[in-house]
Amino acid sequence: MNFRHAKHDVFIPDQTDPTVALKRVTHLGIVSHQDDLEIAAYHGITECFKSGDKWFGGVVVTNGAGSPRKGPYADYTDEEMQQVRLIEQRKAAYVGEYSYMVQLSYPSDCVKRERTTDVESDLKDILDASQPEFVYLHNPCDRHDTHVATFLRCLNALRAMPRETRPKKVYGCEVWRKLDWLLSQDKEMLKVDKHPHMLRPLLGVFDSQISGGKRYDLAEEGLRHANATYFDSHTTDKTSLLTFAMDLTPLVMDESLSIEDYTLGYVNRLANDVRDRLHRHM
Repeated sequence: MNFRHAKHDVFIPDQTDPTVALKRVTHLGIVSHQDDLEIAAYHGITECFKSGDKWFGGVVVTNGAGSPRKGPYADYTDEEMQQVRLIEQRKAAYVGEYSYMVQLSYPSDCVKRERTTDVESDLKDILDASQPEFVYLHNPCDRHDTHVATFLRCLNALRAMPRETRPKKVYGCEVWRKLDWLLSQDKEMLKVDKHPHMLRPLLGVFDSQISGGKRYDLAEEGLRHANATYFDSHTTDKTSLLTFAMDLTPLVMDESLSIEDYTLGYVNRLANDVRDRLHRHM
């Protein structure tokens, strides 16, 4: 596959032929940055790990140049940091036994432009070649600009696919705006208690982030336990580890749906719920 950015990187942990590795992907995660996959698409990673008939594929769109750096990485240039982040993502793909890991290596500013045809064309090529059943994206309420831009590029690529080959389920996942605020009926509850030991090693390979003071490995484990416990006040826990997502499948399948209206529908339903609860007890 001919990707359009000169610095793109393809890594196949088991060294299978690239065409085969891409076609066998059943669960595909597409995210902005190195280590976003292991947070946002952890459900897909663990669903596929050691399953035999399911394979996870990962796509990281940007090059990691703007990563914060501290400790042993404090004096690294942007070029050096990009290489560190690329290698860390390869390590995670090896640990998680991904089928296919591609880093497209676009600068963030390129992804955030409205008419970024190269990014969308690369994503469309990957989606057409793999035709995954399940796709994990950033959610449109995320508070990181690059994450939202990546979501929009992904949505355009998904909508450009023939309808019959589009994924049967598309999740908008948590990273920089967690989704515990969604109403219960709006939450896609993804149980992530398969292979619970995998979270720390998957995130632990991103030493450049951990050394910089961002303990994503500990934070994400705590968050998943908290989601499971605080999901409902009147029932006992049915899982010990839970992550939340939005169902973006309607947006993918129906091009007539407004992205803004669909997204703000979640926010408006929350506002109505808060108002109604206040009024009931005034």
